[in-house]
Amino acid sequence: MSTVQWLLGAHVLGAFLFVSGAVAAGALQTAALRRERPSEIAALLSLTRVAVAIVGAGSLLAVGFGAWLVEELQLGWDRTWISAALGLFLASSLFGGLGGRAARHARHLAERLATEGDEPSRELSRALADPIALLLNYGSFLAALAILALMIWKPA
Repeated sequence: MSTVQWLLGAHVLGAFLFVSGAVAAGALQTAALRRERPSEIAALLSLTRVAVAIVGAGSLLAVGFGAWLVEELQLGWDRTWISAALGLFLASSLFGGLGGRAARHARHLAERLATEGDEPSRELSRALADPIALLLNYGSFLAALAILALMIWKPA
C-alpha cells in the first residue's frame, strides 16, 4: 500500500468515528428524553461520555490525517471544499460543545435526583428538552453531515 492509501484509510476511519460517535450521542440523548426516571436518564447520559470520546478520537484522526493528505497530495489549503470542510468542522465542534453543556447539566441533575428518591422531575425534563441545546446539537450533526458531503463530492 502506498502512503496516500494509508493516510486515506486513517482519515476515513477518523471520519467514521467522528460521525458514528455523534450518531450514538444523539441516539442516547434522544433515548434519555423519552425516559422519566432520573436513574435511567443518568445512565443514558453517562453513556454519551463514551460517544463524545469517540467523536474526539475521530476528530483527531480525521483532521490530522486529512491535513497530512492535503500536504502529501499537494492539494493546497485554498481549495474551497477543504476550507469549507474545516469551517464546518469548527462549527460542528463548537455547536456540539455548547449543546453538550446542557446535557452534562442534565446528567448531574439526574444523578442527584436518582439518589433522592428517583422520582420524575419537571426540572429534569426541562433540562433535557432545552430547545437551544437541542438546536445546537442538531446543528452540530448537520455540519458533520455537510463535511461528509464535501469529502465525498469535492466540489470546485
